Amino acid sequence: MYNMEFKNPSNLIYIILPIASLGLFILGVVKKERIINLLKLDMRVRFKIIRTIILTLGLSLIFFSLLGPQSFEGFEEVKRSGLDIYVLIDTSKSMLTEDIQPSRIERAKKIIETIISGLDGDRIGIIPYSSAAYIQMPLTDDYDLARMFLEVIDTDMIGGGGTNVGKAIRLASESFERTSGSDKVIIILSDGEEHNSDSIEVLNQVKNDSLKVYTVGIGTDKGGLIPVYDDKSGQRTDYKKDSNGEFVMSKLNREVLQKLASIGNGAYYQSTVSLDEINSLAENISSLKRDTLKTDKIRRFKQLYQYFLVAGILCFLIAYLLPEGRRSEA
Repeated sequence: MYNMEFKNPSNLIYIILPIASLGLFILGVVKKERIINLLKLDMRVRFKIIRTIILTLGLSLIFFSLLGPQSFEGFEEVKRSGLDIYVLIDTSKSMLTEDIQPSRIERAKKIIETIISGLDGDRIGIIPYSSAAYIQMPLTDDYDLARMFLEVIDTDMIGGGGTNVGKAIRLASESFERTSGSDKVIIILSDGEEHNSDSIEVLNQVKNDSLKVYTVGIGTDKGGLIPVYDDKSGQRTDYKKDSNGEFVMSKLNREVLQKLASIGNGAYYQSTVSLDEINSLAENISSLKRDTLKTDKIRRFKQLYQYFLVAGILCFLIAYLLPEGRRSEA
């Protein structure tokens, strides 16, 4: 005996279709008989009731198939394996520089969005950092939630000046210690400017065989000025100046990022407009060790809609093949 359920109960609204079609069919038969009577044709419509019943049955079966009938056949265990990935995004003011359009911070967010779109089963967390760092989003496989957190990232989320990626690396490493046995991945997105230069020392302290560090350089060697925006209007009012009143030029510091990637047994990538570097990054990550992160029990169903659909079509075919009428015998 089938334990029947419906996959698409929302399609119940389409019950109006067989009802309307049946109404139109009856009106058509009535109109046809009226025309025959007006023309005084000597004809009698045969199988009128049978055809109506068969067409009604066919419409009902097709409507029933739209509800997605299915039978429950038991539970199945599905193991989901993946990596734990923390993305460290530089939110210091230098990331506002527009040598990368529309800005370095927006390019970084676009890269993260691309990374999230390519994940399947991996858990991802986000750690913004500048002078300080915090876990904005813990490790999760809810990618829609990750996109929501990503949208609100900007250069005003952490107060104070300076850039200290070392704090973010240590924070990610401490969080990894409480997770699975898979390889741990840190992806750093930054222009490489570091005012607290202890990141190399921190990484040397926390690195291990399962930790892989990948860095993405965002910026150009030529660099650009750092814009200053009005807090209320959001309009650019000036460019950042140093204590001598000179404009501050921010340039990509790829050496720091390359060294972090080398120590972390990863790789360095240069951001491009086409985001080709993300394909290379994804290819590297795909070869890493994955662990079972979650075991889910899913319900297995056998789809039954096709039987009702075929039966409905056959009813229409039978109704179509029935002869409509013949001349009455004198």
